[in-house]
Amino acid sequence: MNFKSLQKNLVTMQQNITISYDVFDRLEDLSSNDQKLLKAATEAAKGAYALYSKFHVGAAVLVENGDIIVGNNQENLAYPSGLCAERVAAFSASALHPNQKLMAIAITAFSEDFVTDKPIPPCGACRQVLIEYEIRDNQPMRCILRGSTGQIFVFHNMHDLLPLQGKFLG
Repeated sequence: MNFKSLQKNLVTMQQNITISYDVFDRLEDLSSNDQKLLKAATEAAKGAYALYSKFHVGAAVLVENGDIIVGNNQENLAYPSGLCAERVAAFSASALHPNQKLMAIAITAFSEDFVTDKPIPPCGACRQVLIEYEIRDNQPMRCILRGSTGQIFVFHNMHDLLPLQGKFLG
């Protein structure tokens, strides 16, 4: 299939996509479990190795047994040898608890150079990794997003962050 025929097929398959999430104005509006997860992500961001970007990202994954596993971005001068906080946390959770489902992830960030007052979503590579855990576990993985201040977005599944995942495969 060449590019033009692929392009034509995509146009004829055009659909509306609905993305569902909840918005909270204050940390205190979240459930106590979500507050705990977001606080763990915030603490994890403080330990990020962000020497080059000065953009500190923290992630915290809630495992089925109740454990919270954290990760933070790890940069390297030989970009892209570093790794995002979300993948550090998810891979660590899966390695430490191989038979446990990943129930939720909280992601937050702060910058040394500017205020992050909007929710910080995962990059495309992290979205793909997280949705594959959701598929593996055969259940939704909640995703809680916040900048260093401002509103908090809560997605009920990773599919809402990567709505076309799997749509054009097989």
